[in-house]
Amino acid sequence: MRIFNRDIEPRITSVLFKDKMVVILGPRQSGKTTLAKKIITAHGKQGAYYDCQLAEIRKHFVVGEPDTLLPLTEGKKLVVFDEAQTIQDIGTVLKVFHDTYPGVQIVATGSSSFDLANKIKEPMTGRAFEFMLLPLSLHEISSAYSELSESNLFSIMQFGSYPAVVAAETTDEKLFAIKNIATNYLYKDVFVFEDIRNPKVFEDLLKMLALQVGSMVSVNELAQALGVTRTTVNRYLRLLEQSFIIKRIYSFSNNPRNEIKKGFKVFFLDVGVRNALVDIDSPMDHRADKGAIFENFFVAELMKKGVLEIFPPEMMFWRTRAGVEVDVIEKTGPKIFAYECKWKEATTVPSAFKTAYPHAEFQCITTENIVIYFVKEHRRR
Repeated sequence: MRIFNRDIEPRITSVLFKDKMVVILGPRQSGKTTLAKKIITAHGKQGAYYDCQLAEIRKHFVVGEPDTLLPLTEGKKLVVFDEAQTIQDIGTVLKVFHDTYPGVQIVATGSSSFDLANKIKEPMTGRAFEFMLLPLSLHEISSAYSELSESNLFSIMQFGSYPAVVAAETTDEKLFAIKNIATNYLYKDVFVFEDIRNPKVFEDLLKMLALQVGSMVSVNELAQALGVTRTTVNRYLRLLEQSFIIKRIYSFSNNPRNEIKKGFKVFFLDVGVRNALVDIDSPMDHRADKGAIFENFFVAELMKKGVLEIFPPEMMFWRTRAGVEVDVIEKTGPKIFAYECKWKEATTVPSAFKTAYPHAEFQCITTENIVIYFVKEHRRR
């Protein structure tokens, strides 16, 4: 299987052996295990990998007894505990071990932020570096191929950018890979760690969100359509975000009289997952929803760039009460970057936005310049 170089790897290796644990979060199948094993290889026999989903590994994790981990860590400089969210009280166990045996570099991976991050953040405060690994970015994909053609780009927008999907050579193999991820892996952590009383409502909500990509979402309308309370919808939205399936972006406003101040849109971290929920078979250039997919694709690429930055920009959208809109706003300190997403035809900045924010930078992103924007220019900041 093709191995992709991950842009986050140099950042992770630069903080190893700095007297802190390393935590790598991200959705299942995003490449965390592959990356962790690659990092281990540099340390030869002094590195070790353990799958925490295995009972014989979990038995070594005992709260308050760090010596129970010695059979796994003795003689090792770097140890990876993969899918660490499956270990009860993992944060407390690793804190005690880290304090007792500071010479061992621990790397823990997890596929559910609501579980691993919550278990680690409090006990490991000040003792861990946290990183996010999302599906492949255009920049990472381009490093494995000599050129990204339009057909390659359309394939990524149709089937998504999970490593197994991108590496698959035929359309049938890509279909199998993304359907397998969407069916067998996507909800696994949510259903294991959270009390989902009605899985069908959860899945129906996800399909409704897939059809509303790029549009403002009404919690009231979702609740009425599903026959559940607003509280349930909000809880499920939170779980979907914390399991790296969706991302909510909120409205940007400095002038509440003329601009929408409240409201949010939902985007998927992977467009292949979104398409698998509604229509994965139709080619991109024949789809009625290709504009919404492209906007989601651009937002996902911005998220992948953002997790590489020490201070990720805040991502929002802008809309006036009259309906004038800018698809995406990135705000870094006082700097504002505005983007419109168009399939082919470029557009100019809306005059209402230019008047309200004359110092903001604006760019129209199309299928013809998105590769240049993310791969060749590397975005000057």
